[in-house]
Amino acid sequence: MTQINSSYSGDLRCASLHAPSGSALETDAPSDNQGKGERFSPTDLVATALSTCILTIMGIVAERHDWDLKGCTARVEKVMTSEAPRKIAQLEVWIELPAHLDEKARKVLRKAAENCPVKLSLEGAMAMQLHWS
Repeated sequence: MTQINSSYSGDLRCASLHAPSGSALETDAPSDNQGKGERFSPTDLVATALSTCILTIMGIVAERHDWDLKGCTARVEKVMTSEAPRKIAQLEVWIELPAHLDEKARKVLRKAAENCPVKLSLEGAMAMQLHWS
């Protein structure tokens, strides 16, 4: 179990503290939903959780095989519904693996990414697509 403590700061902002590490972050409502859009929005954090989970899980697998994953990137795009209720409609992730990895490594890393805990948790709740290069 991990504890995260959040509080409402006013002006559609929240502050959260990751209890085990003491790391803090702030959220802001997006500019298209009455906020200033000066911080990650809560739904931005969902998108960020997907892309960073993919990178982290691939990193775990890469370390296990002694593959250098430095420079691997993931870009996520979040699309919100246009009708009520407001929610995430789609997440698309573009993953760029380092050029030096062979096809076997790429296949293993793709499988790992498809099974990251965040992706598995979100499946069925919204459309998701991973693009590889």
